[in-house]
Amino acid sequence: MDAAVPSLRQLTKKETGAFYTPDEVVGTLLKWAIRNEDDRLIDPACGDGRFIAGHRNSVGVEQDVSAVGAAIARAPWALIHEGDFFAWAAETTERFDCAVGNPPFIRYQRFSGMTRSRALQLCARLGADFSGLTSSWAPFIAATVGLLKPGGRLAFVVPAEIGHAPYAAPLLECLIKRFGIVHVVAVREKFFPALSEDCWLLFADGFGSSADHIRFTVQDRFIASPKPPRQFLCVSISEWRGEWRHRLRPFLISSAARELYREMASGIDAKRLGELASVGIGYVSGANEFFHLRPSEAERYQIPREFLHASVRNGRALPASRLTHRIVERWIKDDEPVLLLKLSKTAQLPRSIRRYLGTDAAQVARSAYKCRVREPWYSVPDVQVPDFFLSYMSGIEPGMVRNDARCTCTNSVHAVRIKGNVAALKYFASWGSEFVQLSCEIEGHPLGGGMLKLEPREAAHIVLPSPSILERLNLALMRDAIGIMRRWRHYASRA
Repeated sequence: MDAAVPSLRQLTKKETGAFYTPDEVVGTLLKWAIRNEDDRLIDPACGDGRFIAGHRNSVGVEQDVSAVGAAIARAPWALIHEGDFFAWAAETTERFDCAVGNPPFIRYQRFSGMTRSRALQLCARLGADFSGLTSSWAPFIAATVGLLKPGGRLAFVVPAEIGHAPYAAPLLECLIKRFGIVHVVAVREKFFPALSEDCWLLFADGFGSSADHIRFTVQDRFIASPKPPRQFLCVSISEWRGEWRHRLRPFLISSAARELYREMASGIDAKRLGELASVGIGYVSGANEFFHLRPSEAERYQIPREFLHASVRNGRALPASRLTHRIVERWIKDDEPVLLLKLSKTAQLPRSIRRYLGTDAAQVARSAYKCRVREPWYSVPDVQVPDFFLSYMSGIEPGMVRNDARCTCTNSVHAVRIKGNVAALKYFASWGSEFVQLSCEIEGHPLGGGMLKLEPREAAHIVLPSPSILERLNLALMRDAIGIMRRWRHYASRA
């Protein structure tokens, strides 16, 4: 569809025309892709037809009936196929000189059923092996590649996730192997201000050849142009695959900052967090309101203390550096719902707990999905006591909080456990330094609304230098790089 579509709620807005691609972006991408008036053009998700309306020899595919009507009215000369693009692409014998558009951005939770199954099967035949966690836009582009003639081109609006999402790697690998030029244009200013999703531009040319590098252009705002930008950084394929783990986001900062980061990450005076500790999510209760009791509730139901464990329910509850017994005592005094009902599968349950498990609230809780699928339903799995808590969604920077109070935690924060080596703790002293702040920005990714998110696999790659070498690093260089990365996730404009 000719719009960014992050969710079903926003899909409704999109159907009213709220998030269609700006005209100047449409015109620019058409100029990039079309070489002459005889070029046959395909838009795999044409929406209301504003891309195909810009070229007389166009074909569009769209499954939204109301959008098809709008596209026919806008581009009456175009051939428009109503239905699922992937089913159509698997059967058609027609081939195209160019492809242009803005494919729908539907996350994997919504991109499901037969449509996703057909999409992944078709892309696998074309050499793009996407996982089940793939959002819709990447398979749309990969499947479109298979419809091009030799020498063909494509130009698309894409989510900024092309710069960091694991599922973007199969798409870029597909393009690298099939096009002589692969050019990604990062644009900081939002195309769709009402959406949290950032959008970049993707251009590929010379279908039937292969690229030995990725062209990468950084722009603060979109610049209309008849051709793709002439200024770009040549990103080595091996460097993109290796040091940066299929990510383009690190190339937003200066080459000097990247070189410093690479040097530190590979040096003997620094460790990746994953070398020192395991990083994982906390437990999932399935019914938080039932399993987390206030002290007054535990007293009313006479729940024995040995079946209760103080828990960190979200990152907002954490202090800056250390969670102490005194802080937990304050939670208890304030009657906060922080006491996890911790029952093992084989525990002999006292009468008071059996009475609590028979309440109306318990009947509601046991019907929740996570409770229904485990046996017994009331035994919350994976309850651990980590050495540290790590916030995984942050504003300024992620916090690493030492767990002196021996609390457990929900999946709203990450549980960090040292791998049996007390000497590793010296590296944790560097947390909060400019270098580690930069590492969090490079290894994490923007979530929207200015937030930085760290998945466990991303957190494991954070680089912790030994404190002794921090004073020798170029602070001005690191602070500049940190500022750049935060501006690109829009934290600076939000603050």
